Amino acid sequence: MPEVPEQNSDTFESFISQNLEKELLRFTTAGSVDDGKSTLIGRLLHDSKSVFEDQLAAVKKSRINRSTGAVDFSLLTDGLRAEREQGITIDVAYRYFETPRRKFIIADTPGHEQYTRNMATGASTANLAVILIDATKGVLAQTRRHTYIASLLGIPNVLVAINKMDLVEYREEVFLRLQKDFDALARQLAVPYVVTIPISALAGDNVVERSAHMPWYHGPTFLEHLETVPLRLETPSEAVRFPVQYVIRPDQNFRGFAGQMASGVIRPGDAVESLPSGQKSRVRSISTFDGDAPAAFPPMSVTVTLEDEIDLSRGDMLVSAKNPPRVSRHFEAMVVWFNSEPAEPGKSYLLKHTSRSVRAQALKFRYRVNVNTLAQESSDRLQMNDIAYVEFETVSPLFFDPYTQNRITGSFILIDPLSNATLGAGMIRADLADQTGVVTITDAAVAVPKPVTAEERYKRHGHFPGLILVEDNPEFAARLERALFDDRFEVLRISGDAVSASTLENQYAAFESAGLVVIYSCNALAAEAKRKLGALAENHFFDISTLQLPDEESDAVRKVLSLSQSLRK
Repeated sequence: MPEVPEQNSDTFESFISQNLEKELLRFTTAGSVDDGKSTLIGRLLHDSKSVFEDQLAAVKKSRINRSTGAVDFSLLTDGLRAEREQGITIDVAYRYFETPRRKFIIADTPGHEQYTRNMATGASTANLAVILIDATKGVLAQTRRHTYIASLLGIPNVLVAINKMDLVEYREEVFLRLQKDFDALARQLAVPYVVTIPISALAGDNVVERSAHMPWYHGPTFLEHLETVPLRLETPSEAVRFPVQYVIRPDQNFRGFAGQMASGVIRPGDAVESLPSGQKSRVRSISTFDGDAPAAFPPMSVTVTLEDEIDLSRGDMLVSAKNPPRVSRHFEAMVVWFNSEPAEPGKSYLLKHTSRSVRAQALKFRYRVNVNTLAQESSDRLQMNDIAYVEFETVSPLFFDPYTQNRITGSFILIDPLSNATLGAGMIRADLADQTGVVTITDAAVAVPKPVTAEERYKRHGHFPGLILVEDNPEFAARLERALFDDRFEVLRISGDAVSASTLENQYAAFESAGLVVIYSCNALAAEAKRKLGALAENHFFDISTLQLPDEESDAVRKVLSLSQSLRK
């Protein structure tokens, strides 16, 4: 008798062990509007017996049913009231299920263009992207955009599901034509692994069970491919990257640095370097919720203590002393723009990179991607859902690796500093480190920064310095200052009561060196004083009294603002 519970215990432990050792596949659905993403996921969950009876009963009782069958499978994932009312997916829905072979986490993402940001969020951690194509519509612009984003995010596997085959009478020629169309797109984007499957999510053809309507298809079903596709896990980088999120100091005897391992493995005794200070130390211990650990590796969240008391705070990073990241304020990245307000060169944003937040400026849009042709087009602004290659400069350095080497330290998001809204997501491609000269002194290399040039200040501000003279009209000067400031000029208004013309002559070189546009508001000046000021600013001098301005003050301000655009050329 005692042997029975012992066997049961062994069986239970074996079951738990086997379940924990199952591979986990994260995949996301993408495609255009009404391609059937939510219906496919609902059908997959239903036919793989991963839906609880009460969930299925609630869906059957729902007053909303846009399908022709007894169950609207899209309701299993579209849980928001607005989603059910409109029949669209708005937010990312995460669902978990498993089969005897694998465990799965699904990110069901929206297809509407205005929710592209949600799709990018859901795809950011995926191992496989499921791209749905409506057999009656073919490859659409949003399908191309989602596929491009999936390739940018480095998703190694793509499964193309040609859906709604029942609406085209399960014809093989339709499937082959759409397969050929997508293969051409995949070659353009250099997507390495693509499998195409004809399905009908509504009818269940080739989702879990093989379809009797398509005897010409001999490949795997949708679920069979999910269970067997090689994960092709990224080779973990050996370089240690540990962004510090929080400093834990419960008492005088403990000072630890909490964060999540981004890459590499650290063990007690390993040498590490802190950035940006450059101080070096060794790991004393690695603390977790369950006690001290012999090692830490991605994606573990741990608290690290060091042998030396060095200055570390949120936003700093512990790295391999022998394999450090790039440290730079100047880099290029591919950006997906999420916001309805367009992005323009020269605008300032808050850039969130790992646990570090810094001010950043988009210096130049090198090109924008036309999602229909995949051609690179010039553009002076980015609209919502645009994808572009952008040059950035930050106020303080970032510690990063190219996105192709490290998806965590190579990615960032852009945030509006006023509204705190997420504006875009970026993948760092290249380091454009500031130019420095290096001189050797006693065998030690010392970086000697070059003087800041006018061209560099132009790249920072987006305009050259200038001098605007406004006589006997302080109200107009104030309105002009506001208009220039709102148009992103670095502008400074100086009153003649506080600073005389001769004093301004002596100080203007400093204002010009800083790249400022100066408005000098004063009483009427003598011709000689005007000539001296004009000589100082040369071609960037504007004397309001010599301009033919409209009588209406607001029109006059707009006219001067228009003339000031010459400072941006």
